[in-house]
Amino acid sequence: MTSDTISPPRFTRRQRVILLILLGAGFMMSVDFSILNVALPLVGEGVGLSLPALPWIASAYALPAAGFTLLFGRMADLLGRRRLFLAGIVLLAAASLLGGFATSPETLLGARVLQGLSTAMSLPAALSLLTTTFKEGAARDRVLGLNGALLSGGFTIGALLGGTLVGLSGWRAAFFINVPVAMIILVLTPLVIAESKVPDRPRLDVPGAVTVTGGLLAVVYAVVEQSLLAGLVGVVLLAAFWVIELRTTVPLVPVRILKRPTVKWGNYAGLVVFSMETAMIFLMTLYLQKVLGLNPFVTGLVFGVPGLAAVLAGPIAGRLIGRYGYRKVLVTGMATQSLATVPLIFVGSTRAGLIVLIPALLIGFFGHVTAIVAYTVTGTSGLPDGEQGLATGFTSMTQQVAITIGIPVLGAIAATQASELSGIHVALTVNVIVTWVSIALVWIGLRPPAGVPSEPSRTW
Repeated sequence: MTSDTISPPRFTRRQRVILLILLGAGFMMSVDFSILNVALPLVGEGVGLSLPALPWIASAYALPAAGFTLLFGRMADLLGRRRLFLAGIVLLAAASLLGGFATSPETLLGARVLQGLSTAMSLPAALSLLTTTFKEGAARDRVLGLNGALLSGGFTIGALLGGTLVGLSGWRAAFFINVPVAMIILVLTPLVIAESKVPDRPRLDVPGAVTVTGGLLAVVYAVVEQSLLAGLVGVVLLAAFWVIELRTTVPLVPVRILKRPTVKWGNYAGLVVFSMETAMIFLMTLYLQKVLGLNPFVTGLVFGVPGLAAVLAGPIAGRLIGRYGYRKVLVTGMATQSLATVPLIFVGSTRAGLIVLIPALLIGFFGHVTAIVAYTVTGTSGLPDGEQGLATGFTSMTQQVAITIGIPVLGAIAATQASELSGIHVALTVNVIVTWVSIALVWIGLRPPAGVPSEPSRTW
């Protein structure tokens, strides 16, 4: 083995600054998301939002974040990635100020909607700036590994520090913390990141944009609110979108991209990975607090310690993809996440269950972060730079949709049982079955056609 196969790719000073800016933006958003989750009851009290309406603090963010991500990802290709990234950061700062100063439910929920829109603008643009700055291969694998690690670390650190920050400074700090970081990003970005070039800027496919955004909003709303009518509207709009894209000369989403196995199966894997793990965390939160009677601080520690350790999976996943290819690493990550969920199906009502839970979370989070990195690499592989905004828009949309739908679906399954513990067991069983069926589908779907060599390893 030569030194080239074991040495990681070296980055220039400018590339390191670009990494600091773009990965820092994603880290900031993930920290903010989890800090606000910790502060939800206090936020509701602060603006007079009733207890039944508290979930809308999360849903008001999730709906635009999921519904508009694909549109803004494509707009980044057409209008300029840096331009859209900066616009998203400006909107995030403004929305955070609005939320921090909110005194009514309407103002607060409006701020959350704007934060969701800023996420839909910033995340795919930032990710496409990464995938175009670092070419496909070992360098990109390593960068996406770091991205996965920081996103996971952001959620964990936000959960661990959220209670302390909110306790010391009040719930408004969960909004205001974004503003100085956003200002730093706005100052540094124009200095080191060049605008993407669009030689022949095509017109925007307005009918396609309207139908896909409306369809995604309706489908996500249908899952959150369990509305059959909204679900039917969403399906009709997405079907109309497909027909429009087949017939228009300048489609928002070229159908040939949707037919690519890496795009199709990579994003399907991401949908399963995020939705099942998010639902598992929700179910285990119920287990820790409702069944075992632990307080929120201890619950945060139970999740936080394994979560911090699992951050190491990001850089390791990048190296594994370079050696074994994204197909093997993706299904291995999914399998690890699912296998770690299996013992949780059998935990009992005593605190002895923690002996099983904590190591299972450590292993499961490691597999989860590995799968996140692998699905991102898979979904953005084999596409030209001019379509990276669209590809990263897909992967970001998949993440936002999955985070939104996982909890309502498995939460509804758990609610079918008479007791809290038996409901958790049934829902986790469904979680494992869905993941293993999906592993088989992804493995087959990403199989190279007959006569085509398997995905080559990438040297480090």
